[in-house]
Amino acid sequence: MLSLDSEAYMKCARCGKSAMVTDGSTGERFCGVCGFVINERIEDSGPERRSFSKDEHEDRSRTGGPSSLAIHDMGLATMIGHDNKDATGKPLSTSMKSAITRLRTWDSRSQVHESQERNFRQAFSELSRMKDKLALSDSVVEKTAYIYRKALEKNLARGRSIPGLIAAAMYLACRDTGTPRTLNEVARQINIKRKDVSRCYRLLLKELDLRMPVLDPIKCMSRIASQAGLSEKVKRRALTILEDANRMEITAGKDPMGLAAAALYISCVINKEDTTQKIIALAAGVTEVTIRNRCKGLRELLDIKMPDKLNLKQDYPKKSTNSMIQMIATNSSQSEKT
Repeated sequence: MLSLDSEAYMKCARCGKSAMVTDGSTGERFCGVCGFVINERIEDSGPERRSFSKDEHEDRSRTGGPSSLAIHDMGLATMIGHDNKDATGKPLSTSMKSAITRLRTWDSRSQVHESQERNFRQAFSELSRMKDKLALSDSVVEKTAYIYRKALEKNLARGRSIPGLIAAAMYLACRDTGTPRTLNEVARQINIKRKDVSRCYRLLLKELDLRMPVLDPIKCMSRIASQAGLSEKVKRRALTILEDANRMEITAGKDPMGLAAAALYISCVINKEDTTQKIIALAAGVTEVTIRNRCKGLRELLDIKMPDKLNLKQDYPKKSTNSMIQMIATNSSQSEKT
């Protein structure tokens, strides 16, 4: 495809005219009057045109990845690739390959010559691992990295463990973005005590002057229902119960996981679902006593009528209960291993 060149003011060396034309298919630049070829091939600085998927588009782009707070150098530093191929795609020789390996090692070492950079690299590698375990979004990861960088600026990491501080920052980011993740989940997945994470959490709240919103129990409900294997009819009824509870402002000061579990259990009883308190308690990460107490409060304040034959302490056949408990325990153990 022929197109007028943006540098059409250049004059032809043969005829002296200033009508330069570029052939997009061959990359030639020539005079539009006499046909004299100025350049045989012109490098295109734009992106590749033929890309049929997101991966192909990223592979064909000539720029690096976007800057990110979750990288110790924010993604602004250069790095030597691991392909061991030259610019034409040919494999490197053995001597050149060993030289490139040494250069790659020294390039990696030179980027973390300060203690703060080493701290960032260790913390953000832990953050990348936790992102996959807890299935967190990129916005939560970026918010976690931002909080951790602010904590390091105020010198809050001195005398405290890096995993505990990054776990507290992650829990703060989950609370701020409304992601339903509990403190017990974060502490269990990062393999440290809940007491250490909560101590760092309170420190970050105080020193960084943060205000955390209350987690909505409606956002926790769908997660508990999917883990417990409940039907859509049960979830819709539980959603109505939680909306009424929020409207009457009776959810303040109560654990959102416990409220969501109680609403789901009440919905199961009303819809005659074959589910016990133990199954929902395991899926929500709370105790059966919590579910019974929250159920009692919701029934009294919302005036919920339940069938007489079914009460809050009734258990269903042990066969289905044991199978569901085993399935929930298996899913949780698999998530911890990954």
